[in-house]
Amino acid sequence: MTVRFDVSGVPPQGGYVAKQCPVRPQWDVVRPATPLPVSEAVQRRFDRGNAFEADVFAELTALHPTAVVVERGEARDRPTREAATVRAMADGAPLIIGGRLPADEAGRRVGEPDLLVAAPGGGYHPVDVKHHQTLTDRVDGREQLPADTSALDAPAWPDAIERADQAARKTKEDLLQLAHYRRLLDACGHAAASNRGGIIGVERTVTWYDLDAPVWLTPSVTEGRKHRSTMAVYDFEFEFRLDIIATAQRHREDPSVDLLVVPVRIGECGACPWWEHCHQLLAEAGDVSLLPKIGWNNWKRHHDRGIRTLDDLAALDHRTAHLCDRGVDLATLFAALDDHPDDAPIEAVIGKRRRTQIDNLHNAGIRTAGDARRLDPRVAPYSGVNVGGLARSIDLARALLADAPVHLRRGVEHLEVSRGDIEVDLDLESTEDGVYLWGALVTDRADTGLDPGGYRAFVSWEPLGPDVEVAVVEELWHWLSGLRRAAHDAGRSIRVYCFNEKAEAGALRRLAASDLATIPGFAGQVDDLVDSEDWVDLLQVADDHLITGGSKGLKKLAPLAGFAWEDDDPGGEQSMHWHDLAVDAPDEAERDANRARLLTYNRNDVEATLALRDWMQRHRDDLPRIEDLDARYGW
Repeated sequence: MTVRFDVSGVPPQGGYVAKQCPVRPQWDVVRPATPLPVSEAVQRRFDRGNAFEADVFAELTALHPTAVVVERGEARDRPTREAATVRAMADGAPLIIGGRLPADEAGRRVGEPDLLVAAPGGGYHPVDVKHHQTLTDRVDGREQLPADTSALDAPAWPDAIERADQAARKTKEDLLQLAHYRRLLDACGHAAASNRGGIIGVERTVTWYDLDAPVWLTPSVTEGRKHRSTMAVYDFEFEFRLDIIATAQRHREDPSVDLLVVPVRIGECGACPWWEHCHQLLAEAGDVSLLPKIGWNNWKRHHDRGIRTLDDLAALDHRTAHLCDRGVDLATLFAALDDHPDDAPIEAVIGKRRRTQIDNLHNAGIRTAGDARRLDPRVAPYSGVNVGGLARSIDLARALLADAPVHLRRGVEHLEVSRGDIEVDLDLESTEDGVYLWGALVTDRADTGLDPGGYRAFVSWEPLGPDVEVAVVEELWHWLSGLRRAAHDAGRSIRVYCFNEKAEAGALRRLAASDLATIPGFAGQVDDLVDSEDWVDLLQVADDHLITGGSKGLKKLAPLAGFAWEDDDPGGEQSMHWHDLAVDAPDEAERDANRARLLTYNRNDVEATLALRDWMQRHRDDLPRIEDLDARYGW
């Protein structure tokens, strides 16, 4: 931002403001509607995060008897806590737990780092506790962050060692929070010389990050895209939010003052208290961000080219957009047309050396300058600009605006889904701690007699851990692999269906690779199933064949088949709360009720995949095609 506002009246902000959608702090000031209450699922995440933090604090306190512990309390205790933290830093305490840094009045910042770890030569590194993983497997050929970790009994940066087989997860929100604490340490004169910050995740080690490393690829006015450090990204985002809040304060006093930002649908919208208000504004405007996976960057690219609504996007010519996606330089092509008559060959217009572009134009029926003049000039500004597939986005916009809820994708003639003599619909239920339930629905379509059919659950209601996860999956596997083997031996086909194999196939492979797995050759057996024609991901089938303009989640597609869940509020996030009660509720009746609720929910999920599959087969030939909409838009 080159223009700054007077932010002296903005209350000092925590680091969260730099991580959240910029519209959110604007509405927090303006209060244009009644905000939605915190959802049960979000509150659960808060509660579990706080419980995990308290557990880590207790472990650190036991490991470090000389650590300074600053007890957290009510807002009125903040001055006392700030003073205690300043005294501990001045005394050079090696570890400060639960401190509160003094407010940075000039920078309009406040913050409470979970830990402050002393650095050699003076100063402190900030460390935060997060209830998620901080490490992942290192993948050859992939650019990843080094996994520099230190143990909780020696948490300082000099004690960190690099794990050769692992990489640090690059979670932007975590690193921006660390950058916020670094600026607070800078302001009070207690920052370490090296700009490092750490995250303690569920691995219970400190994973260290270089906050000055250029790890974020961001838009640049002069360079297109540029790598920036966490500090640079944080400074921009935080200062931008201060400007937004200051402008919102002026707007609140004088509505003629324009607000700085407008709503755009992004990934965090569903959990935002202002989403209902934003969604109403976006729907009234027919905003292009209502399409799935547009995000802010693509929204900006569309807006910069005059495409602001779904109608604007739908009206673009699909053929021209397809050429743009294939790398044809339409901007240069249209600029050159004025110098050529209609019968000039396209090679004369763009140059004979552009062989790939010429081939793409010929394949689209563009052989002369006259043919090119029939292309859509509104697409030309997208040349060289990545918006995630312009032609696909046009079809998505048309599908969302169409009367029919679902269409066949462009180029698809029939809806094809593989069927078997014996069909098994498979679905798992999990929490952050692992998978506790595998549900299977068996349909014997050929009356083979190999299985009585129906729903069965492989489940444990014990507190979750790796041993419980593996025990449950191995029970499932003994049954499933036996049924598959019996089907093959009888010369019968078998299909095992899931909806989004990242969940089921990913969990099977992860658990099969576990040191706790006891089935000989388990990992190879899992690969043999998941890589075979016996395994079918219905989400992939839907993606390959259908276009809706919106979500293709099971909760959206199954109702097309007339299916409805028995629960009034079905969902994976909600089910995690039910599992908490199913395991830990003090009342036995409440535990039993939530166990029954989870089993019903899981059974409905596998019933939904069967209903969707049957619907796909019934309508393989009679669904409208997205091409049918071309005439509506005059192309």
